[in-house]
Formats: sequence, C-alpha cells, structure tokens
Amino acid sequence: YSFTRSATPQRIREVLCLWALLGVPRVRCEPIRYSVAEEGESGSVVADVAEDAGLAPAQLSARRARIASPAGRQHFRLERGSGRLVVAERLDREEMCGRSRTCTLAFELLLADPLQFFPIEVSVEDINDHSPVFPDERVTFKIPETSDPGSRFPVGAAQDLDIGSNDIQAYSIFPENEFFSVFTQRRHEGNMNVELVLQQPLDREEQSELDFTLVATDGGSPPRSGTTQIHIIVMDVNDNAPIFTEDTYNGRVVENAPERSLVLRVMAMDADVGINGDVSYQIIQSVGQSHSAFAINSTNGEILVREPLDFEASQKHELSVRATDGGGLSTLCHVLIEVLDVNDNAPEIVVSSFSSPLPENVAPGTVVALFAVRDQDSGVNGEIKCALEEQLSFALRPAFKNYYELVTVSTLDREERAQHMVVVTAADAGSPPLTSTHTFSVDISDVNDNAPVFNQTSYTMYVHENNAPALLVGAVKATDADAGPNAKVSYSVVPARGPEEEPCSCVSVNSESGGVFVLRPLDYEQLRQLEVVVSAADAGSPPLSSSVSVRLLVVDENDNAPLVLHPSAQDSSPPSSELVPAGAEAGDLVSKVVAVDADSGQNSWLSYQLLRATEPGLFAVGAQSGEVRLRRPPTERDAAKQKLVVLVRDNGRPPLSATAALSVLLVPGSWDAQLPQQSPAAGEDDGSLTTSLIIALVFVSLLFLLSAAAFVACKVCKRKELSSGPVLYGASSVQSYVADGAAAGTLPHAYCYEVSLTTGSGNSEFKFLKPVLPSLPAQHCSTGVGGAHAEESAFVICIP
Repeated sequence: YSFTRSATPQRIREVLCLWALLGVPRVRCEPIRYSVAEEGESGSVVADVAEDAGLAPAQLSARRARIASPAGRQHFRLERGSGRLVVAERLDREEMCGRSRTCTLAFELLLADPLQFFPIEVSVEDINDHSPVFPDERVTFKIPETSDPGSRFPVGAAQDLDIGSNDIQAYSIFPENEFFSVFTQRRHEGNMNVELVLQQPLDREEQSELDFTLVATDGGSPPRSGTTQIHIIVMDVNDNAPIFTEDTYNGRVVENAPERSLVLRVMAMDADVGINGDVSYQIIQSVGQSHSAFAINSTNGEILVREPLDFEASQKHELSVRATDGGGLSTLCHVLIEVLDVNDNAPEIVVSSFSSPLPENVAPGTVVALFAVRDQDSGVNGEIKCALEEQLSFALRPAFKNYYELVTVSTLDREERAQHMVVVTAADAGSPPLTSTHTFSVDISDVNDNAPVFNQTSYTMYVHENNAPALLVGAVKATDADAGPNAKVSYSVVPARGPEEEPCSCVSVNSESGGVFVLRPLDYEQLRQLEVVVSAADAGSPPLSSSVSVRLLVVDENDNAPLVLHPSAQDSSPPSSELVPAGAEAGDLVSKVVAVDADSGQNSWLSYQLLRATEPGLFAVGAQSGEVRLRRPPTERDAAKQKLVVLVRDNGRPPLSATAALSVLLVPGSWDAQLPQQSPAAGEDDGSLTTSLIIALVFVSLLFLLSAAAFVACKVCKRKELSSGPVLYGASSVQSYVADGAAAGTLPHAYCYEVSLTTGSGNSEFKFLKPVLPSLPAQHCSTGVGGAHAEESAFVICIP
C-alpha cells in the first residue's frame, strides 16, 4: 500500500491495522508519496504527513520527529505542532533533475523512543518557467539562386528545459514571407528536426539577402517563446549540399578517458568540386549540456574528448554536427555519445540517526544508529555490501532498501569497556572494489550495578587508652567500579546485629574520607576491644552498599598505680602490726605485702622495695614476692616497735608506685636472759609436740562442749601453776605486752603462738615456736591445757 493525498481515512486505518497484525511497527514497506509544483514559496504546505502516517501531532514532538534526507540537503521541513510537511526552500525541478521525465525527492520521517521511520517520496511537478532557447541568436544561410523549391535548410532546434506539455510544441516564421516555411519532425529521442523549406526559387538579382525571425513556442499556459534571427544570402551555382554517411552516429567512451581521446568520426560527402566541395564540420551544442565536453576537428570530423567526463553527472551526450561546403550548403547529423561507467566512486555512508551514549543495561536488539549507503556508480559498480570490523557487541540489520540499522547483540558493561569504536565498512562490487568506512563512537553511560568493595576483608586498628576525644585511629577505603554519582562512596557506622540495634556511640566514621574516629576517651581496664560495622554506600539510585568489620583494640597505658591489698590501711586507721618473737631467726617470714595493678602486661609487673624502716638492717623485702623477712635475729638493742614503709612500683613508663606501712612488734629481749637455752632434745620433740597440740585442741573443744565446768577447772589449775614458779613472771609480762598491743589496735590480724613451760626443776624454760593454727577462732585465744602432775604445760596464745 502507498499513501497519497487521495487516500481516505478508512483506507489509512485498514493499512495501519495490517501493520499491527504483521508486527512491523518500525519500518514502513512502501513510501508515502506526494506531489508538489516547482518554484513554490518557502513554507508552502505539501501535506499533512502526521495524518497520513497515522500519528497524532503530539506524538511528533514527544518522539522528536524530524526529516532526514540521504542527500543531506533539506528541501522540506516538518511542523511538529501541526504535523504538516512544508517546503523549506524554493524548488527548481530543472536544477535538481534536469530534463528527466520524473523528478522524485526521497527522504525519511524519523521518530525516536522507539526508533521508527517512514519513507516519503515527493514528486516535483514541472511548471512552464523556462522559455525556448535557440543555440544561436543569429543563423546565416548561403543559398544558391539555383536552389529548387522544396530544398531544405536545417536549423539548430531550440531547447526548452521544461518537459511534457511545457516543452516546445511549434515553430513559426515572423514575419511570414513567400520564400520559406518551417518543417519540423520529432525524432525518436523526443527532440525535433527543424528545417527551413524553400517554397519558390530565389532570384539574386531581385533580392540578394533576406532576413526574418524563426519563433519556437512551447505549450505552457501562458505559452513562452524563443527566437533566432535568420539571415539568407542568395548565392550563385552551388547545387550540391554535403551528405553525411549516417543520419545518426553512436559512440561510446569510458568516463575516465584522457583528454584528446578520439570518440568517433563523422563524414559528409559533397558532389561538388573545388571550393564548393570542401566540407567543414562544426558542433551545434544542445542547450543545457556543456559545450566544452567534446571538440570536433573541423577538417576531418574527428570528435575528441575535451575535458574529463563524469558518468554520474551525465550518462549520455547528444550532439548536432553541421557539415558545410565551400559554397555555403550545409547538412546536419546527430551524434549520440554514451559514457561508460567505471568504478571511480567509493560508496557513501549517510547517517540518519545515531544514539550515544547508551546505558549499559540496554537490552540486546536496541537500535543504536540508522544509516543509508549509496554509490554513484551504476550496475555492478554500484552494488554495496556492509560489514562490521571485529565487533562482538554490535551487528548490522537491513532496514529498508539501502538502509541499515546498527543494533546491540549482547549486554554491555561500562566497567569492562566504556567506549566502543564501531567501524562500518561499505564496499562495492567493482573491480577492483572501492570501500569507505564510518566509525561510530558509542559511549556507554553508567548504571549503578556495582556495590562498593573494601580493599580489606576486615580492619584492625589500635588506640591507646585515655585517648583525646575525636581521635583519628585509621581509615577504611572502598572503591566502586561505577562512574559519576554511582561511584561516589559515603561511609557510616551501622548496627552489627540489625537495624533495631543502636550503633556504637563511641566510634564514628567520616562519611567522605572513611576516617575512623574514637569520640571519647577509652579505659583499657573497662573496655579492651570493640568491634563495629562500617557500611560503604554509593550515590546511585537505588544505592548499593557493602559493609566491613572494624576491630578496635585498646592499648594499655600505665595509668593505674599499684593497689596494696595487704596490709590494708585506711586513712583514719593506724598501720597494721605484726608480732615477731625475740627468738626469731634470720629468714623468718614476718609479713607479706600483697598488691595488684589494674594495668596489663609490663605495666602490671610489680616490684617491692623497703623504702624506710626503724632498723633498716633488721628486715628485708623480696623484690618480686613482697615478703618481709628478718635479715638477722632481733636483739635487745632493737626497738620493740618497728615501723616499715614498703614501696610497691610497677614496670610502666613512667613507673607508678604506692607504699604500704607495716608496724612490727618485737617480743622484749629480757626473755632470753631468764629462760635457759633449749636443750638439743627439745628440737627433736617439735614434731610430736605439734601433733599433741592439735589433738589437745580437738580434745579441749570436745570437752568444752561436754562440760564447761571441767574447762574452767583446767584453766584455774593452769593459772596456779604459772603463778607458783619464776617462769610465770615472763608469761605475765608477755601477756601484759600483748594486751597493750591489742588495746592499741596495732595488731589487727590474729596470730597464734605455742608456749611450752616445764616444771619440776630450778631452771624453767620458755620457747617461742612457729605460729600454729593461724585461723584459730578468737574465742579460743585464751585457752590453756595443763594438769596438776604434768611436767610440761602447753598454752596457745592468740593475738587478735
């Protein structure tokens, strides 16, 4: 089907329905045809193309409709608002198409979103805008007076650039005379032979010259005419005109023939002799053709190439050659020269539409470009094939006649390749073939299809405790393979266990640089490590994100001084006291300083040092253990109450320290003078004595539960025994001293000592042994065990 101005709306709807059923919405099989008269004013309406294409005027603007001409010159333009096709410039049919019977201008109506085009052909109709023109303004004939009536004298026919009825229709003589008339005969090529016919004999003696006007009139309305002046010279006796060997000569020449190349030779014979038999040749050019394309040798009739020929400009040349003898008689012949095509024109690629950039997520089959190929050569030389050079993502698809579509055949990935240089090669079938190329630079626009990627799977950062607020401790880095806003990464701290959980308030991340900041000071003793989740999100729509775990390790600083646990001294209480019997030996344990440091590592390594002492040489402190031991046995010269200050220092840089104050009570040295030295045998009984004491204590406890009266009696007996001998003096002194120390509050800890007394001799013996039963309850501190007949009595003295 084809649309014309006579098509009815019903017909158009039928055709559109047929298109929908065939499923070919983009390409129209037949062009829409219109006709317009030449020389129309710019802006003249040709037709309502929107109606004929089945489109609403609003669609033309929405889909960016435009006119695309393969020749590049826009003779028409589209009014998008009304959908009308109007003339863009003055149309000259003769300039565009010459004397061709038809003059058709082909172009396309292109629409986008989706790509669609309608072929349109506009036939330019001829109007009578050219007058006939004779080759020569004045023609002179030398006619012998002996010429017979009916003799014919050819005249170069006038030419009219118009065609059809606007072409030349008749010739006439003005003013009319009795000697000549006009005879015309139309040749098979469409041109006319024009001859002057002698009606009656001439008489040179009566009239030697004759002038009149030959008029050519076309068939236009109103008609146009052209004239040439005819000058007749009556001559004597040349009664034979030249005669060509052929009425029409045909020749061929290739378009790339060099200048001065011989095309053909015409020949005319004259039966006269002498000067009347000498023939000269002259080309009478047709109007509208280049007079300089060919030349003729006036003597021998050889027709030569005068300038380069172009098959694409003119495929045939029609010449008229006049042969004139010396007597002035002449005759005409026609020469048809056909120009043979050679493959001298490479194919042309004319782009009608091109879309760039393309989103990387376009579907395969998307039309990227629409272009036409053409070759001005003819025949095999004008056959064109198109191909792509090494392209896997694009392909060519024939669209309509010599149109091709460049389409995608696979998915595109901007991150893999941001630009495709698609080279289209058009080659003709000539020998050798000529080719031309056109490069489409297809840019791929980015789509947010890549999430940010961190350069590490996890991060570990370190911060020293007691840090300054808003301290930068490190940075995370994520990159996005996309481009533009889709590659702009912003960072944030997100909850580790879901959106319902609040993110950590002590760690923040710079949204642009990814710097990790600790917002408040941290304490290693309260928080040793912290793990947060940092998210990196791009600025795409919708945004894509990824997260990474950041582990923050708190590095210990030496910010805690050692804390003394034992002896513990409050600010308002006196230092603790330890009891050292006068008979203690060097190396005996007096007390132990126990301290801890809340720091870790080498900051918590503690060392002990005796800072001050009443008798510095009496005591020694273990540097690592903190144990206070005797350096030597105490003597009577030593003060009974010793004050010691122990320095506890950690191993930090700089070190921190604390002090512990100890008070040590020495048993009075007079005991040694009154008590004899213990026999060697006494040492051997220490083990059995300790066991006996344990059994006695258990037994005493049982007895205390069974009978309080028996316990009281035993206690009274023991007191009497102690008061009856000189040994009890020392015991009462010790008891008084211990009681004083306890009353003063300098002995906060309970220590138990075993006292052995021996009776039955003049020398009594008193001995301090090592402390036993340190955990003995305070209610047992005054318990004694003895008998009226015992030789040795044992007491346990507990000092609370």
